[in-house]
Amino acid sequence: MNEQEQPGVAPGAGPGERPPTEEEVRAAVESQLKQVSVADMVLESAVTIINVGGRRVGVAPGTEDERDLEQVATAIEAVRVLLPLLERSPHAEQLGPLRDALARLQMMYAGERGKEGDPGDEPAPDAPPTDKPGEGAGPAQSSGRLWVPGQ
Repeated sequence: MNEQEQPGVAPGAGPGERPPTEEEVRAAVESQLKQVSVADMVLESAVTIINVGGRRVGVAPGTEDERDLEQVATAIEAVRVLLPLLERSPHAEQLGPLRDALARLQMMYAGERGKEGDPGDEPAPDAPPTDKPGEGAGPAQSSGRLWVPGQ
């Protein structure tokens, strides 16, 4: 039996050592919280959301049963909302890989939505919401006709 399996001995504590008290654990957690910034947590959350979203696409081997495109859409939108916050943070120069991962997730989402049927059935997660048909669209889109300048 190794020390982690011994009953009554905390992981990392040697034989004969007592487990840390609640106060000691609380002090250790407080010490760690002092070192973490909100920006660190936002970045970590965005990375975690991208990773979970990638699993929910269900294209990687072993993740087929986790497929849930609604969750993928939510993951994409959540990271898109967090990016402006991160751009103002100390991590701004390190966001390239996160943007790349978001772009790959969006491409996988679009590919899988296309396989399910007409991708025009629902708006893409990066499309701005509109309350009225044609709202925010140009003249050709709102009228259904081609717009020609001067006509």
